Amino acid sequence: MIRNNNMKIGIFVDVFYPMIDGVIKVVDNYATRLSKVAEVTVFCPKCSDENYKDDFPYKVVRCNAMFLKKYDYAIPTPGFDGNFLDELNRSELDIVHIHSPFFVGQVGVNYAKKHNVPVVATLHSQYKQDCERNLKLKSSVDIAMLLIMQTFNACDECYAVNDAIRSLYIDEYNLKAPCFVRRNATSHTPIEDKKSAYKFVNEKFGLKEDETVFLFVGRINYLKNIQLIARSLKILKDKGYEFKMLFVGTGQDEDEFKKLLEELAITDRVIMCGKIAEAETLEKIYARAKLFLFPSLYDANSLVQIEAACQGTPTVFLRGARTAGTVTEDVNGFIADQSDEAFAEKIEQILNDEEYYSKVAEGAKRDLYVTWDEVVSDIYKDYGRLIAKKKAGVI
Repeated sequence: MIRNNNMKIGIFVDVFYPMIDGVIKVVDNYATRLSKVAEVTVFCPKCSDENYKDDFPYKVVRCNAMFLKKYDYAIPTPGFDGNFLDELNRSELDIVHIHSPFFVGQVGVNYAKKHNVPVVATLHSQYKQDCERNLKLKSSVDIAMLLIMQTFNACDECYAVNDAIRSLYIDEYNLKAPCFVRRNATSHTPIEDKKSAYKFVNEKFGLKEDETVFLFVGRINYLKNIQLIARSLKILKDKGYEFKMLFVGTGQDEDEFKKLLEELAITDRVIMCGKIAEAETLEKIYARAKLFLFPSLYDANSLVQIEAACQGTPTVFLRGARTAGTVTEDVNGFIADQSDEAFAEKIEQILNDEEYYSKVAEGAKRDLYVTWDEVVSDIYKDYGRLIAKKKAGVI
């Protein structure tokens, strides 16, 4: 990417560090790489930790937010934060990129329309699922989706993380804005010294040298369908399989999930690792795992499956999951039918066929490992093209 000192990019998101999730990682990777060639500002909500200090190679402007103890996320209130709005209006942005259609994202779209600059959006989530889960009345779901799609349809372009999500938005959500696929990626790098990585992880978590390890990385939230993992592990344990399951992450359902593990009598097979943010440590954990278990039907194209593929660790998905949209079954990923028994049976099949496993593991690393440098280079070109079109009055 060629540096353009005059390009000012505003990235708008409704959740940001110190919380960790896939959208936050995407925003950080975009902003970090774009800041090498342009002036970047991330607009986001404040966090509840008063001692937290932003330390990034790009500018961060935060708005006030309401914090709810029961939930992982806060509710941003940018429209009622005069200092935030003043800072935004002084920013002289050339392009706006929103990563959510809600409070902060809407402020970004409004800014773009007011100042006649292009605005783009990345489509991260299956929002209708969120609405149906949180709103009881169908009429309320319909109104919420109408508002969400008004925001996205106000954009000059939208970027879907895979073909399945692009089709979902066009065919089911009635997206009218031009939409292109811009895949997610990872900043992780493949580990060369697997032996030392294995040793590190074994010592850190008390694993045996030859122990089979399964892995999940993400929020401990039932949205991720982690309860299916637990029930599948129970089936495998009862069949006599030896293994350890690592859950890396924290979340609002952690206490309830631990009770489920106790009820299933599999606490001896599970290690709750807590929050691990260090990329080098995560790389080693991914490398140590034989399988990455990701039965989520909620995610669109999770970064964790790419991080696993980077280390040659293949993922087991559920059939019909849109996060498996970049995967070819039995070529670069495993897909199980949507039941505890089927998920357990797929794992059992993999464990009993090393040739089958090795072929898919090699395919995962070959096909699914993508770097952020590649992705952001394309996004930067998109920005330049749209800015030129806006100045020419084409859009």
